[in-house]
Amino acid sequence: MASPSSTAATNVMLAIFEKKTVSLDLYRPLRNYIAFNYSEREAQNLEDDLQTLKQYRSEIERVPADSLPARRDILQNYYKALCSVESRFPISPDKDHINSVFFTWYDTFKNKQKAVQQNIHLEKAAVLFNLGAVHSQMGLSLDRSAVEGRRQASHSFIAAAGAFAFLRDNVAMKASMGSSTTVDMSVECAGMLERLMLAQAQECVFENTIAKGSTPGVCAKISRQAGIYYEEALAALTVAPLNYHFDKGWLAHVQLKAALFYAEACYRYGMELHEKEEIAEEIARLKSGISALSEAKKTSPKGAAQQLLDAINKLEANLNQNLARAVKENDRVYLMRVPQASSLAPLPAFSLVKPMPMNDVLDASKEKMFASLVPDNSAKALSRYTEMVDDVIRSQAERLQQGSELARVKLREMDLPDSILALEGNLTLPMALKEDVEAVQVCGGPAGLEAELQQLKDLKRVNQELLVQTEELLQKEATEDSQFRSQFGTRWTRPQSSTLTKNLQDRLNRFAANLKQAAESDARIERSVKDHAALMSILDRHPIESALPTLARPIMSLDANEDAIAGALKQSLRQLEGLGAQRAGLEDMLKEMKRKDDILPKLMTSTGSHEDLFRKEIAKYDHICEEIAQNLEAQEQLLLQIQAQNEDFASIFNLEDYKASRERIYKQIEAAISKYREIKENINEGLKFYVTLQDAITNVKQQCSDFVMTRNIQCREMMDEVQRQISGLSFQDNKGSNGYNYPSVPQSHQVPRSNPQPPTDPANMPNAVRPPTPTYHPSQQPAMAGNPQQPTMPGYTQNPLPYGPPQQPTPPYHLQTSGPPYPPPQHQQQPPPSHEYGQPAYPGWRGPYYNASPQQPAPPQQLGSMPRPPYTVPSPYHPPPHQSGYYRQ
Repeated sequence: MASPSSTAATNVMLAIFEKKTVSLDLYRPLRNYIAFNYSEREAQNLEDDLQTLKQYRSEIERVPADSLPARRDILQNYYKALCSVESRFPISPDKDHINSVFFTWYDTFKNKQKAVQQNIHLEKAAVLFNLGAVHSQMGLSLDRSAVEGRRQASHSFIAAAGAFAFLRDNVAMKASMGSSTTVDMSVECAGMLERLMLAQAQECVFENTIAKGSTPGVCAKISRQAGIYYEEALAALTVAPLNYHFDKGWLAHVQLKAALFYAEACYRYGMELHEKEEIAEEIARLKSGISALSEAKKTSPKGAAQQLLDAINKLEANLNQNLARAVKENDRVYLMRVPQASSLAPLPAFSLVKPMPMNDVLDASKEKMFASLVPDNSAKALSRYTEMVDDVIRSQAERLQQGSELARVKLREMDLPDSILALEGNLTLPMALKEDVEAVQVCGGPAGLEAELQQLKDLKRVNQELLVQTEELLQKEATEDSQFRSQFGTRWTRPQSSTLTKNLQDRLNRFAANLKQAAESDARIERSVKDHAALMSILDRHPIESALPTLARPIMSLDANEDAIAGALKQSLRQLEGLGAQRAGLEDMLKEMKRKDDILPKLMTSTGSHEDLFRKEIAKYDHICEEIAQNLEAQEQLLLQIQAQNEDFASIFNLEDYKASRERIYKQIEAAISKYREIKENINEGLKFYVTLQDAITNVKQQCSDFVMTRNIQCREMMDEVQRQISGLSFQDNKGSNGYNYPSVPQSHQVPRSNPQPPTDPANMPNAVRPPTPTYHPSQQPAMAGNPQQPTMPGYTQNPLPYGPPQQPTPPYHLQTSGPPYPPPQHQQQPPPSHEYGQPAYPGWRGPYYNASPQQPAPPQQLGSMPRPPYTVPSPYHPPPHQSGYYRQ
């Protein structure tokens, strides 16, 4: 596999230098204009605003010495100040305007070229250009070797793209209308720089995506979008007016970056294809990426950074390595035909960046600079004109919306264009129904229910086996206790097992009844799956649209004009769609005209009637209103034509029968989804039930194991005591006792639950034929009496244990593959059980799965000092209080 990233090492990006200007005095001309047109007092009141504007201009003229963020703030403040100046001071060659101000700016890419205009739009455009340049320098100054640095750099490039986009859309055209202009201020250059900044921002995002370890498919989409942005910038650089304006190093850099990210997308997409075993397309994609890199290296001009060339060579090596591997696998295993690169679909792309909106950042509406210069009559006149424009926009927008809504309603009544799509085979479900089907298919569909039914069976079997093992533990202990009681008679004073295990047996009985009832529920589910298999089989169709009926041609045709009628109807629908697109464009034009319609400078400099100016300005909207009227009239005629054509179409193709058949299929799909969800819910409830029951049985089994272990220790101690009584070697302190009191179990005899004693040799284990300890013989008495080393309290190794430690239960769903998972006892001769699961019969129990009745209290503690056995601990198993549904019937 190739390196994690072939482009992460490039780290070569472009920044833009600021435009240069010459010194300019704005203070004196503006102050003279205020004093002449308003009053000297007004000029004195606005002295602070004039000084602030003068300070802004002087800071713009200086070579940038401040930090980049401070430079950015100065440019933004100066631009908003210029907006205030524009609306109050007419700067132009006109003799009645401020005609002594000349703005001069040099081209940033050809610094010998300059533009000189008496037009404040040139000043605003230059400030916006420098703002974008500063943002690009901020992005280049950050440390992009770390994730946070790349994130901040991407944000700076996005801001730069926003500044250049704002320049292109709002100011560049006005600044280019003068007699003296430069190429870097053109609309084409601003658009190219916006694309370049977006490309670099997307590149930062791509490097962070690689660092996070995202999937190859995601990386491919992000990489491809970065390549698209570079390709768009390259396209602008290779045509007029930019094709001879930039240094060849710029062109080489952008061309190589475009090829690099296209090849990177092919490389990442190839990884995803390899995982899907789509080897043929992988080979084609890798070859396409290698071809793009080779072509770029041949045709790009000289001057690209060596670091970029190294990255291209590295990526090319990785592509060749993966290509060789894919070709080898295809030749040996897959034998697929490799498609031509021209036949491949475009690589998917996904943009994670867009130009930052600068309207709020550069909004000058709240600026208070020169606010007092707007005369009341001008302000009122502007408000009146704005109301007139709003009325025009509102009324025309309502007409457009009504026209679009009328077209939608009419088409829906005629079932168009669905019937045309059905004729062409492009069938589709209603969106809500299609989403429901996709949700079912994602879960495995009806075909996946068999696997879930098998899971139910497996869980039921595990619970049954656990229950049998637990019952066998108690039966074995009870059988051996009965054997000792029969052998020793009245000397065996220990309580019977059945007295002590009543609570445990009751709980096991309830579990067995639960399993029996659950089996019935499982059978009902399985029957439901079989009974409704034919209904639900429609959900296994891929795609689901293949289940829909097709709109067939008539079997017999009298004049063979079906194609002509269908073709005419489709042509009319295309015309109607074109009218709708035209309406959307007209509405956008209205909004754009209103946004750019600023007559405040004209109002403030106009000497005639405001009403005449309003009539002249509002007339700009007449041609759009006329186009809207023509569009709506054409649509009305076209809808009448479509209605007539659709009647002929429906008659020939028997559209009513098709609709009825389609509705039946819709209802069948809805019924299948409903039944599938019902069965799925029942299966899920069953799975929850079995998992909960398994935990409960496991807990009871552990309690039974503890009970057997405790009885094992007590049995050994009682046997020692009985043998000493028989042999006459009873201890002195027991001579006066009338009965036997159980000794407390020593701590050293308690076997930890997590580390049980190893099982005793089967030859020494008790069973129904041979008792676990030898019977008493008088001849043995002297030997026992004469043995001075015989301990008074036997340890674990003195006599064989009558019960070996219980085996730990095998975890569910990890059973052995050979032989029974839970082998039965080998030395216990018991009659085979005649009841289900090895349990006694429970004919009278008919409760729900989860018996919510409280646990019966443990029997009272007997025989004096006997400790509370572990099997009397209350069970932690409690049924869920809200368990309901299929498994509680």
